[in-house]
Amino acid sequence: MTPLEDKDLMTSGPYDCRPEDMTDHLARLAAAGPEAIEKRLGWINQEWSVGRAVKGGVALLILAGLALSYFVSPWFLLLPLATGLLLAQYLFSKRSVLGDLFCALGLRTGEQIDCEKLALRTLRGDFKHLPTVHEIEDRQPIERLEDEGGIVVDPDYAKRDLREAVREVVDATHK
Repeated sequence: MTPLEDKDLMTSGPYDCRPEDMTDHLARLAAAGPEAIEKRLGWINQEWSVGRAVKGGVALLILAGLALSYFVSPWFLLLPLATGLLLAQYLFSKRSVLGDLFCALGLRTGEQIDCEKLALRTLRGDFKHLPTVHEIEDRQPIERLEDEGGIVVDPDYAKRDLREAVREVVDATHK
């Protein structure tokens, strides 16, 4: 694998969360080391999603239409009206004209960005010490119980407080 340069870290890489699409991209970052993962996470945190771009574009079009209608001609009020219709279409359907436009320009959805971010944080090792709420059964003590009729669970075993474990997981996954 070739060493990564900053321009490689800036590019969005995969445009889908399917594992086969992300594998090469993530493998290159992992092979480049922890610094490359840190830099890529920095770029991802600055990346605009399709939803953010749609909202920003709509705001600019509405303001431009209002300014043009005031300074040039009242007919420019049609621009905020059309933009409002596009915004309503974005609100009520799963796909939108503006969203498709920004996807065609290379922006990713928030879900795709979060998917890559979670994968990178996992590769970085952020989640290896998280608590588990449910312990996996150990077959050996269960078999001993069936054979001997004795106690399987150690009475001194203290279960983790569920709220404490969940709080620790939430803190670790929402950096």
